Amino acid sequence: MLAPPFPVLLAEPEWRERKRAHEERIGAWIEPHLARAARGEKHPVYDFLFNYYSFRPSWLRQWHPGPGVLLTGEGAREFLRWPEYRETRDGVSIDPATLSEKRRASLVWMRDLLAAITARPPAFGCSGLHEWAMIYRQTPDEIRHHAWPLRFPPDELARIVESQPVRCTHFDAFRFFTAPARPLNKFQPERATVPAHEQSGCLHANMDLYKWAFKLAPFTPAELIADCFALARDIRETDMCASPYDLRALGFGPVPIETPEGRLEYERRQRTFTARGEPLRARLLALCERLLDDHPAPV
Repeated sequence: MLAPPFPVLLAEPEWRERKRAHEERIGAWIEPHLARAARGEKHPVYDFLFNYYSFRPSWLRQWHPGPGVLLTGEGAREFLRWPEYRETRDGVSIDPATLSEKRRASLVWMRDLLAAITARPPAFGCSGLHEWAMIYRQTPDEIRHHAWPLRFPPDELARIVESQPVRCTHFDAFRFFTAPARPLNKFQPERATVPAHEQSGCLHANMDLYKWAFKLAPFTPAELIADCFALARDIRETDMCASPYDLRALGFGPVPIETPEGRLEYERRQRTFTARGEPLRARLLALCERLLDDHPAPV
């Protein structure tokens, strides 16, 4: 049996409170970033969430209810400034029929990727060596975050990379490996083989849940985007704590993956992030399925 078109009806006081709570939650994350940007300050940990993931802070702050929600009250007409919304005599809602065929094709690819990751067992044991491989055998001026010191001199850093198995499955991390580091990796992922390699034990695959969430905006409920951002932010902190950079001046103590104890700690965090990512991936997958059901391919 098909679900009713609007299983959730929100009166204006309800949706305004949800909107306010979302904006307050997001503000705690984006206001420090905007303040740093105004001062011209770079942050090696948090800037990544706004620069690599090209979703503007103002877009992240916007609240959208997602499909199947009818907003009532005179104020609901403010959502009509977005072309994806429609008004009826009962209220305002987002219309899945406005999904373009180009976005629908992307949606199918995303659905298949999320389903493949869900079905594939997570892999642990990479020890976060991707950040090390990104500066392996580089000169000091080539290093991305060169304003921050490294925890080891270049030769020792290279020895650490060479003494451990490099097992990166994530293409968007692997593509930033230095040329000498790429042959050291067990996998050689390419853009076309992303669905064959992605797995939920990977920190970056779980960070990318935020990317998949915002790529569906405004069809994605804002709370789901925020939940994915919160996970990505926590993962990014661990990602850089396990890197070869010394970020103690910023309050980030190292996860020393060059030691057995550090590798165990890294895996413990991996498993925690994987468990946190599973329900978010399930929610995104369900959203993909719903949008595809509501907007079937033309015959």
